[in-house]
Amino acid sequence: MLEKPVQGMKQVATFFVSGVFFGVPVEMVQEVLLSQQMAPVPLAGDTIGGLINLRGQIVTAVDVRRVLKLPEPEAPVESMNVVLRGIEGGSVSLLVDDIGEVLDLSPSAFEAPPANVPELFQRLTDGIYKVSDRLLILLKANELVQSDGEAEKERVQ
Repeated sequence: MLEKPVQGMKQVATFFVSGVFFGVPVEMVQEVLLSQQMAPVPLAGDTIGGLINLRGQIVTAVDVRRVLKLPEPEAPVESMNVVLRGIEGGSVSLLVDDIGEVLDLSPSAFEAPPANVPELFQRLTDGIYKVSDRLLILLKANELVQSDGEAEKERVQ
């Protein structure tokens, strides 16, 4: 069971994709799963990894690497699933490379996304936390899972 955070602290569940350190608010995380068998979704954009059966609930798996246009791994990686609740349209699984830990983050370690990064990045992130020797990118989960169409439009323009 997670401890109650100290006043002002933010609890974040962390994970890695292409070596980049990401996080989402811990209260959104339903569960974390090892690689799951996925059914393909015909006609879906390339950011949809497939559908998984989560104890009878059909959950869409979103490939974080493709949404954020991160490089594909040199060797195949068995994706892990961070299943989120409270997402418009029901639960969603984020396909990630590896799971981190739950961190208590101080507001003093937070910075807004820089103004000179791409607009899509700004829309998909809440900000950046300075965590010891690395940066943690806090994702806006709702926007991330709904960004497939927007990312496609940006590629076409």
